[in-house]
Amino acid sequence: MKRTWIVAGIAVIAMVSAAFAARTVGQNRVSAERGRYLVSIMGCHDCHTPFKMGPAGPEPDLARALTGHPEEFALTAPPQLEGSWMTAGAATNTAFYGPWGVSYAANLTPDQNTGLGIWTEDMFVRAIRTGKHMGVSRPIMPPMPWPVFRNASDDDLKSIFAYLRTIPPITNHVPAYQEPQVARSN
Repeated sequence: MKRTWIVAGIAVIAMVSAAFAARTVGQNRVSAERGRYLVSIMGCHDCHTPFKMGPAGPEPDLARALTGHPEEFALTAPPQLEGSWMTAGAATNTAFYGPWGVSYAANLTPDQNTGLGIWTEDMFVRAIRTGKHMGVSRPIMPPMPWPVFRNASDDDLKSIFAYLRTIPPITNHVPAYQEPQVARSN
């Protein structure tokens, strides 16, 4: 009797395992839909979509979703940071000043000249994993939380990239990063 229960238990485990394997075989775990979801919960719009003034205060300007710092929005000299203040942000929430200089949120749309249009999936994954622009060049500056995002799975990062390829390409020349001494002199 005990042997019958053991055999039955093994059979149930085998059937559940086979059913799970059959359900996942052939499924692509990389999807633009998953990427859209991840972009919506990971705060990408918080910095890469310019803010505008709405009826209840600042809100994302979704007509310029994920286009980065607006090229037409010129910044004045950054404020003097003193006391307990370490950073400051522009009214659009797409430019940030701190001890590192001035950094601008990048254009994440698939525009060929000003966005991620020429990037490959591998370049995108390497950029997030290494904190280097295009995966090989200058450092990605604060406040981009790449040290946290690098912990995402390959499938999640590839899904984000797949989603970013589906949004409309919008031409927007984002200014280049400014080192601290350059930022203070402007």
